[in-house]
Amino acid sequence: MATQSSNGKAKTTAKKATKTTTTAKVADKNQVQTFAEAAVDFPVGAVLTVTDRLSDAVEPWTNRGSVEKQLKSYRTEVRKSLKRAERRGTTARRKATTEARKTRNKVEREARKRQRTVETTLKRNRNEVEQRVRKAIDEQTSRAQDLVGQQTSRVESLVGTVTDQLAALR
Repeated sequence: MATQSSNGKAKTTAKKATKTTTTAKVADKNQVQTFAEAAVDFPVGAVLTVTDRLSDAVEPWTNRGSVEKQLKSYRTEVRKSLKRAERRGTTARRKATTEARKTRNKVEREARKRQRTVETTLKRNRNEVEQRVRKAIDEQTSRAQDLVGQQTSRVESLVGTVTDQLAALR
């Protein structure tokens, strides 16, 4: 009995091995077939795609009506592009002008502020110098008057003495 059961197991194992080998062969055949189909399908698809694109590119130029339609479409697109560029240029110019005006106003304000500061400083310095000069003039005038007063007293005293001496001589 042991022989029969191991013999039965051997048959089952042999059937499984045959079945696995057959399945592997079928899978390999399917894979080879898939690669072969892809090798044929790719160039055919590429040619068809190129043909479609060429016909799409050439079709508008095949008769006069479609040529005029295509040219009108191009003109319209060019006009739109030019208008768009013009609007962008206008916007850029307007922004640049506004920015320049803002900068100019800022610089002018700063210049006026500095000018006021300089004028105020000059006025203050001028007033200070004028006060110093007046004070110096007043001091010098007072000193001069004091000197004149002293000299006048001396002269009067000398005149008095000379007058007295003349009177004595007479």
